[in-house]
Amino acid sequence: MRDTLEIERRYLADPGALPPLPPGTPMEQSYLGFDPVVRVRLQGERAFLTVKGPGLVARREVELEIPVPAARALAELRVEGTAVIRKTRHELPHGGRTWEVDVYLPPLDGLVLVEVELGAADEAPEPPPWAGPEVTEDPRYTNAALARLGTPSVPTAP
Repeated sequence: MRDTLEIERRYLADPGALPPLPPGTPMEQSYLGFDPVVRVRLQGERAFLTVKGPGLVARREVELEIPVPAARALAELRVEGTAVIRKTRHELPHGGRTWEVDVYLPPLDGLVLVEVELGAADEAPEPPPWAGPEVTEDPRYTNAALARLGTPSVPTAP
């Protein structure tokens, strides 16, 4: 089990500026609840059940690795009307940090988000040249919101 304070910043990617991506890890996420957020994730050959507290930049996250068959069974219980989030996560180094580039598949095809995990909420990392507008404080770009509402049409300023 992992019980941590997750602190991250999220950006829309500038797909035209992205370098060639290294091989990535396929992920499928289903949401079992939203208050708190309860997610089941298949990640490569592993699976996790995660509960996330409130917040956009920093929030408590409790994660438990579970057997893949259990994850598949739980995924079938996702909240009615929500999409399964399918994406491939690629990791790229920049500025001494590892940046995660999430390339979404249908029904979110075309969406590419860039995330970086931080040690403190007030850290201001220098975004890579392939990161576009920051959407950390835009709740429409959380994976939970994407599962419920789909891809936002236009980013808004925080």
